Amino acid sequence: MDTANKLASVATFQILKSPLGFIRVLEWLFAIFAFATCGGYTGQLRVSVDCMEKASSNLSIAIDFSYPFRLHQVSFEAPLCEEMRSERLFLSGDYSSSAEFFVTISVFAFLYSLMATVVYIFYHNKYCENNRGPLIDFIVTVVFSFLWLVSSSAWAKALSDVKMATDPDEVQLIVSACKDQRNTCGSVQGPRWSGLNTSVVFGFLNFVLWAGNIWFVFKETGWHKGAVKQQGGPPEIQPCSFGQQAYNPSSFDQSGGYGAQGDQSPPSEYSQVGGSTLYPNPM
Repeated sequence: MDTANKLASVATFQILKSPLGFIRVLEWLFAIFAFATCGGYTGQLRVSVDCMEKASSNLSIAIDFSYPFRLHQVSFEAPLCEEMRSERLFLSGDYSSSAEFFVTISVFAFLYSLMATVVYIFYHNKYCENNRGPLIDFIVTVVFSFLWLVSSSAWAKALSDVKMATDPDEVQLIVSACKDQRNTCGSVQGPRWSGLNTSVVFGFLNFVLWAGNIWFVFKETGWHKGAVKQQGGPPEIQPCSFGQQAYNPSSFDQSGGYGAQGDQSPPSEYSQVGGSTLYPNPM
């Protein structure tokens, strides 16, 4: 309890109201959505092979595939329409590199944004001891912005290829029985792509968030302060001043005593105007 009370006493939750902290929280949430929708995907397609010999037909061939989309390792059994024999076939393509790269960036972005938020809230003084903390934060933000763009673009291209490789109409072309015009092949069910489409959307949304946050992180570095001084601009809030108010001597309360503006004595009942003394009216 003592440790929790100490952390609560030094916590600076005002940072979450600033663009820097608020965007970090959004990055944390959107990273979860990105790797959950991609890494947790499981799809299925079904094709039918109606042989001329009805006894050999299979009208519901289920083909399951999932992350990381090594489709060349996904196999299924299809009838040959010859003497009740069947053949084992494999889908084509290996798209694991793009999918795993996308999920890896999502996981590391989630961990960093979570760590950065904790540092902002509970270790604000350590973060602002020198320019090292904001500088590292700025460099990491730039790197993750670039990685989000690359990984999202690569995964979007890979997803397009996965859709083509798992199209039931394309799968029928590798079935030997479907090449015989006496047999009839058809599509029973195609995969659902809403989850993977959502992962691509979240990937590019994460890029927008991280790229937009570059400016807010840059403002906390000494570089921004030095540039403002060189340009002769108006003084700005010091770096790492998350909602802190600058010291202003004129902000003291002047209504409580007479010492706020020097020694001021209470008004006397005798006052002089133009060198003549005015006495109070006895009446």
